[in-house]
Amino acid sequence: MTPLPAKPSELTPEWLSDALGARVASVEVLDHAFATNQRARIALRYEEPGAGPASLFVKLAPLDEGHRQMVGAIGMGEREAQFYRDVAGTLDLLVPHCPYAAAEGDLFVLLLEDLASRGCRFSDGSWGVGADAAARALEDLAHFHARFEGQAARDAVAPWLRAPERGPGSAATSGLMRFVLDQNADALSPAYRAVGELYVEHHAWFHELWDTGPRTYVHGDLHIGNVFLDADRVGFLDWGLSRTSTHLRDVGYFLTMSVDIEARRANERELLRTYLDALRSAGGADIAFDDAWRAHRLQASYTVVATFLAYMPTYASGDGVKLGDALLARADAALADLDVVDALRAAL
Repeated sequence: MTPLPAKPSELTPEWLSDALGARVASVEVLDHAFATNQRARIALRYEEPGAGPASLFVKLAPLDEGHRQMVGAIGMGEREAQFYRDVAGTLDLLVPHCPYAAAEGDLFVLLLEDLASRGCRFSDGSWGVGADAAARALEDLAHFHARFEGQAARDAVAPWLRAPERGPGSAATSGLMRFVLDQNADALSPAYRAVGELYVEHHAWFHELWDTGPRTYVHGDLHIGNVFLDADRVGFLDWGLSRTSTHLRDVGYFLTMSVDIEARRANERELLRTYLDALRSAGGADIAFDDAWRAHRLQASYTVVATFLAYMPTYASGDGVKLGDALLARADAALADLDVVDALRAAL
């Protein structure tokens, strides 16, 4: 196999033929956009008609060298390639089919099913998951989490989950948070700022808090930009932050950052009970509702650390601004609705 492509123009018929195991006669880049990574849609024509998919969605490492090194240091591309290579095909979760996934150094390439071509819907942040679809998604997550509670089950398909976490560390994140708090004081809600200040002072404690509880394999980043709707069923994208953590890390972030705000407010406790009942029925951990609710309120503090970079100049323009603004609004709503600052102060 030739070196991994760094941009869509390097997705040549020859390279794609090797990757797909079918002779590609021509390829056309239909669109090319930038967010955390590069993404593109390509149309393919084969020497033998029907030998492969007519179109694909492609994820590539960032073009900007500094951004690419940052993503590479965290290991997002490598982790997502590992997920699609080793885990995705064993799941009952709705995830895209991935005919090719590879990572090498700071580069990675994922050739994914073109979900848009079969009518799947993706939110730009202007709409969220409704209550009924959220309930089904939480049942799906419960079965996924129950399966991977045991270390042996994780080792069977994803032994790489044992590798140490990669990333900038809480001290570095705390420094960036301090900058954002100082530079954007007038733009931040009181609750958002209060959580940020607590994070700066107690950053290591926060990361321990978010990992407290029974262990399983989690997606780790279930905001509205990382899910899709196939009819009324929620599917799950972007597994680059998947890891071993606690169930409520996924459940809380999905409820606060993917579910429609008004639907969450009206159904939040019922949706959490739906998840807990499904987890128990699937043979997973028996988590009491009161414990789960307390954890949910505390997990909501992660919305600040997950979104504060939207205030950095680097992220204040480009394709992801609308989604970023929507995620900030969701974070503010969750922090207020769940009295997160009070929950944190009680836990400290």
